[in-house]
Amino acid sequence: MPHAFKFFRAGGFDQVRIDTAADLLALKELDQKLWVALSCPVKGIEFDPQTLALIDSDNDGHVRAPELLAAIDWVAARLADPGVLAQQLDGVPLAAIKDDEAGAPLLAAARGLPGDGQTLVTVATASAAEADCAARALAAWEASGNAAKPLGEATETACAAVAAVKEKLDDFFVRCRLAAFDVRAGDALNASDDALKSLGAAALSAAHADIAALPLARVGAGATVPLSADINSGINPAWTARIAILREAAVVPLLGARTALTESDWLAVQDQLAVFVAWQASKPAGVPPEAQAVRDLERLARYVRDLLPLANNFVAFRDFYTRQGKATFQIGTLYLDGRSAELCVAVNDAAKHAALAGLSRICLVYCDCVRNGEKLSIAAAFTAGDSDQLMAGRNGVFYDRQGRDWNATITKLVEHPISLRQAFWSPYKRLMRMIGEQLQKIAASKAAAIEGKLGEAAVGVGKKVEGSPAVAKPAAQQAFDVGKFAGIFAAIGLAVGAIGTVLAGVMTGLLALKWWQMPLAIVGLMLLISAPAMVLAWFKLRSRNLGPILDANGWAVNARARINIPFGTSLTQLAQLPEGAERALTDPYAEKEQPWKTYLFIVLMIFAAAAWWTR
Repeated sequence: MPHAFKFFRAGGFDQVRIDTAADLLALKELDQKLWVALSCPVKGIEFDPQTLALIDSDNDGHVRAPELLAAIDWVAARLADPGVLAQQLDGVPLAAIKDDEAGAPLLAAARGLPGDGQTLVTVATASAAEADCAARALAAWEASGNAAKPLGEATETACAAVAAVKEKLDDFFVRCRLAAFDVRAGDALNASDDALKSLGAAALSAAHADIAALPLARVGAGATVPLSADINSGINPAWTARIAILREAAVVPLLGARTALTESDWLAVQDQLAVFVAWQASKPAGVPPEAQAVRDLERLARYVRDLLPLANNFVAFRDFYTRQGKATFQIGTLYLDGRSAELCVAVNDAAKHAALAGLSRICLVYCDCVRNGEKLSIAAAFTAGDSDQLMAGRNGVFYDRQGRDWNATITKLVEHPISLRQAFWSPYKRLMRMIGEQLQKIAASKAAAIEGKLGEAAVGVGKKVEGSPAVAKPAAQQAFDVGKFAGIFAAIGLAVGAIGTVLAGVMTGLLALKWWQMPLAIVGLMLLISAPAMVLAWFKLRSRNLGPILDANGWAVNARARINIPFGTSLTQLAQLPEGAERALTDPYAEKEQPWKTYLFIVLMIFAAAAWWTR
């Protein structure tokens, strides 16, 4: 019978529940179209990197669905009791390991670990045992090297000297054997006339590559390699220093003093060092074969501990949508602008990430985080409040999953609607911002005009002081200036009159209503102004999608993982006073009330009463 899976609905789609070991073992039966993700990166997420490295069998930096299923099959083949996969243990109980061909080596390795009466092999214990096996193998290898060093500690230096000239010496003696085979080969295998002539036009040194390519010495039947320290011994100048090192480090200590090196001497030197070379090649690399069972035991302990949590952050996003814990892609919390943003992901390249993550329709704040010389880049999703004070350069504090605090600075902002409240007030904020900007421009232009006039007056005064008559402006120019200012004041008057007419019309319409209809009319007017922005924000907020944010980090998200308005609000916490806190509402530094507000209120009340009376 096929396994009966259970599903829960979150994010606008159905996700499989992986509660039991049977659910985990049956994942290979689940259609992968129902998986939330089909691939995730091994870096940039909060999960044990060693476990992910073991599952990532092809070492491509990603865990894909087939690799996760292969890991589940591997652990199932070695467990007599698969139920331990759902018990949230820190390792594997000995009683749960099969005593068959696949599990017996692991069981034997577990029983050989230090400690009597051990019933649970933890990940830490297995990891320490593997390291201990590797250390013991390395110690045994080092101990066996004592018999492989004919020159003691100088053997390694002798081997290095031999390795530096081995290819060249082998080439020389092969050429000499060819010359002995056929006398015509002697001249042909020595440096040719053309090769020597080509050196004549170059600036030469002993290290010249063309010189080093020439034969080591004069080739001939039975020829030897000169070992004399004399620079005119007949050795190729490019190889003189290396042959001298060979003589002092290997030939003399192993064979005694020599003036020339024959082919038999060369073979004898290599034979005496062959044991050391073989010993070096046998140095344990990584885990030695005898420790493979211990390594598999550690893999088993890791899989028992980690496979179920990984599946609940891969096949389903249970930890993220149930809010019972943090998902693997949530690397910490950003505190900034009176809010805490819990959906924070690691980022390598903010510009590249934003190009795709912007399609999520989520307001994203990119920050560079620094702590004790370490650097980290993150993208934080703001899903509650507003974006009025979110701007490049603002600072906050980022807390990672280990509780460490980082200095965070905003470097980039991807703007999208954050809340319906922000959308409701946005038209009024834009209007007030526009009015403020226009007033500032008018004030700046007037200030500049006044400064210009004062400057002209100062110049005129200076000329009078110097005794030069001031040049009066033409009357036409003065008339032009008066007309221009009159036009400005007329335009301002018309604008004020138009605004007053609109306000008067609105007030007249409101006063024509009954008293209980006025609040409804005001609310309706406000909704009429804010409705377009709210409707647009509502559609965008409903279509927020987690997928592009994770896809930009290398995930292969297989579902439309939506973040609706209620769930999004829970991902960003606003500042709130603690329960039971006392609050003093008196601010000693609050701005004092100006009487013009009272006067304005009285005028409006008089105007309203007069309009009501004369209606």
